[in-house]
Amino acid sequence: MKIGIIGTRGIPNHYGGFEQFAEYLSVFLVEKNCEVYVYNSSNHPHQEKTYKNVHIVHCNDPEKKMGTIGQFIYDLNCILDTKKRNLDIILQLGYTSSSIWSFLFPKKPLIITNMDGLEWKRSKYSFFVRQFLKFAERLAVKNSHFLVSDSIGIKKYIDNKYNKKSKFIAYGSKIVSNVDENILKKYQLKKFGYNMLIARIEPENNIETILDGVVESKATKPFLVIGDYTKNKFGKKLKEKYKAYKNIIFLGSIYNLNELNCLRHFCNLYFHGHSVGGTNPSLLEAMGSGNLIIAHNNIFNKAVLKENAYYFFTSEDVSFYIKNKERLQEETKVLNNKKRIMTEYDINKINSDYLSYFQECLNLNN
Repeated sequence: MKIGIIGTRGIPNHYGGFEQFAEYLSVFLVEKNCEVYVYNSSNHPHQEKTYKNVHIVHCNDPEKKMGTIGQFIYDLNCILDTKKRNLDIILQLGYTSSSIWSFLFPKKPLIITNMDGLEWKRSKYSFFVRQFLKFAERLAVKNSHFLVSDSIGIKKYIDNKYNKKSKFIAYGSKIVSNVDENILKKYQLKKFGYNMLIARIEPENNIETILDGVVESKATKPFLVIGDYTKNKFGKKLKEKYKAYKNIIFLGSIYNLNELNCLRHFCNLYFHGHSVGGTNPSLLEAMGSGNLIIAHNNIFNKAVLKENAYYFFTSEDVSFYIKNKERLQEETKVLNNKKRIMTEYDINKINSDYLSYFQECLNLNN
């Protein structure tokens, strides 16, 4: 089976959830004797032609020079390259800047699209951008042979709105073990002596609500904000707004998995503010890290965490949890989340589900 994976900045992961997923899946597929091509941005730090026996195809990505328009050109370049590969399947991760080029896909391969979240609901987008994203969503549904939804909520939405069945396959993660406690020294932190969040610094991730709650709590524990705050006006605004609060520490992006695992594993409270989308990879990683999770109260987070987290709407809620909850007093919730990773979200299970679905799609198409 020859498989191409498009729609990410590339592997190994230096960006986000889809990139981590593509890394896990592509390496797994190669181990199962598939021939896999992952499309990488020309800006990606990994410039080799392979990664753990996965073929890496670097395509010109002008996003640094052109901004958002560059994403559309990068996706176009990836799609044009797929014509050279004689692929059986193209797995398209998301559709925001690629579905307008759907008519250029080669005819032979099956196009299987992971529909990601409800992009047009993101508050960072203007009215006109949201209308475009609804249009892009329709194109992706229309021009894909098969669809994947990473949450039941997204599946129900796609099935009902478009009368086209999608396959539910969640993201996957791992149980964190063998954590190097010495990494805490680098950040001058103590075990369970700090709280944190990891997110893209965007309004719909409720970061401002969380940080307002930190301020209202008058807590002195360090609060770590991990995510690139330099990329947009919102991130820069937050950095400026909270600069007077020495316990709120903006660390920027961290892609060293050992360091991330350590910071997650030993934090007191882990805040997850994502409110748009399906099964969020960073949430699964927090579950596998043994975190006590305080999550934004919405159907996507509740579908994953159920009763094994606390939920917030307001900064007052956040303040209450900071003042009244401790990781070491909540072992039941922590253990239940780890069990769910092992039984429902184990990365090997999810990878196997994708491979089985690929084979099913090919059989249905013959």
